[in-house]
Amino acid sequence: MITFADAIRTNPMIAILRGLDPSNAVAVADVLVDAGFRIIEVPMNSPQPLRSIERIQARHGERAIVGAGTVLTAEDVHAVADLGAGIIVSPNLDVAVGEAAVARGLAWCPGVFTPTEAFAALRIGASVLKFFPAELVPPAAIAAMRAVLPADAIVAAVGGITPEAMAAYRAAGADGFGLGSALFKPGYPIEEIAERARRFVAALDELGGRA
Repeated sequence: MITFADAIRTNPMIAILRGLDPSNAVAVADVLVDAGFRIIEVPMNSPQPLRSIERIQARHGERAIVGAGTVLTAEDVHAVADLGAGIIVSPNLDVAVGEAAVARGLAWCPGVFTPTEAFAALRIGASVLKFFPAELVPPAAIAAMRAVLPADAIVAAVGGITPEAMAAYRAAGADGFGLGSALFKPGYPIEEIAERARRFVAALDELGGRA
């Protein structure tokens, strides 16, 4: 089974499948994994998110890290962990969520915006610092954060990321990216999702971003 460290080294892009319906979960995950994605997030405000996570985990749990996003409570952490999932992503820094995720052995990716939040998240055990929303954290801000963060801290820019935007963030010190509507919306046909996934992977490859 793939580890989180292997997954993010292989492809440091998190596919955010907000609004995913369980009936489409496996088909969407198939094209993402085939394109090279190794981290898949189903936000908890999607229709029946636990069912989608369970189906994707059963299908691709050996090859990809599957988990939940928009996780706001420790109770939700435990529900996701019970499915054998591997990652908890949140839009904010919540100590109870982080402690629950770390205790259950899941990678924890909290949303942070300031040095105070970033260092607090690292003390709790964050695997990735999710700088969100990236529309409000330009590359120059990421570079400034990098000057004070530990060298081994993993930084991801999330929010409004397109293939064209990745180069500036990578140059500023971002290790990875969270991809939302530029990669997936519930109304996108499978063929379009596959093409969008290929464009993101190609852009990452141009930056030398895959192991």
